[in-house]
Amino acid sequence: MLRVPKYRASLVDPYREHLRERRAEDPGVPVLHLFEEIKALGFTGCLNLLHKYINQGRADAERSHISPRRLARMLLTRPGNLKAEQHELLAKLTAACPEMTQLAASIRGFAPLLAPHADNVDALTLWIAQVRDADLPHLHAFTRGLDRDIDAVIAGLTLPYSNGPTEGVNTKTKRIARQMHGRAGFTLLRHRILLG
Repeated sequence: MLRVPKYRASLVDPYREHLRERRAEDPGVPVLHLFEEIKALGFTGCLNLLHKYINQGRADAERSHISPRRLARMLLTRPGNLKAEQHELLAKLTAACPEMTQLAASIRGFAPLLAPHADNVDALTLWIAQVRDADLPHLHAFTRGLDRDIDAVIAGLTLPYSNGPTEGVNTKTKRIARQMHGRAGFTLLRHRILLG
């Protein structure tokens, strides 16, 4: 059984009934249309606030609630690693909203790029163009971040090298230092790192 989360009051709350009625009439109504409608009714918030409100399920009274973190985890998990009930829930949630359908498709399109291959440069360029055509502001911000450091992104997606082992040594060193905090000096820390 899913527990219903407690939310703080939101600027969208006064327009909840309007949102429920509109989504009951047309479950696929774009969020941008709903934003324009409630803005005409006096809503003073932003589009991202409405997106968050709808994605949390606060506009749907009879819908089971799922945390955004749990949904993100299911979207980012390899489909083969999901249980049957998770597949069903994910299919229902992504089909309920056109933006979620686009988001899930974009994530599935990006996942193969994480395996280094020389053809990933063209595939990344195509993926960025497709995402920019979609009405997903948060992914647009992600693509702008990719553009800012495109050389490093291309290297990461095409070359077989990784800094994972170095990061692992850093993490291990920090863990040992935390365990020894206040109990030993640099000499003992050095010996534990070199011998451990």
